[in-house]
Amino acid sequence: MHNYKKLEVWQESVILVTEIYLLTDKFPDREKFGLISQINRCAVSIPSNIAEGAGRNSKKEFALFLGYSLASSFELDTQLIISNNLNFISGEQKTRITEKLTIIQKKIYSLIKSLK
Repeated sequence: MHNYKKLEVWQESVILVTEIYLLTDKFPDREKFGLISQINRCAVSIPSNIAEGAGRNSKKEFALFLGYSLASSFELDTQLIISNNLNFISGEQKTRITEKLTIIQKKIYSLIKSLK
């Protein structure tokens, strides 16, 4: 069992979730059950899967949940592109969040490699 709260990648992804919620709070109300829900759900999934994997019984299981976390991060990246295309977020906002997301993705990937 790993102490996920000490993992830098978990800490950074929790901060990212907060930023995402603040960002989607400004989306049009009509997107409440569309992009807002999808974006928030996959953003929360990133640190949640890190935490769940850390509580598993083996490195293999931890790596599996880190893979889920990584997949959610790519889903979030796609949704940010769509949000920018629809002018729900600015290019600057997309770039800022995407840069943080890319760092998180690299850290998740490195953690997966370290478990194998």
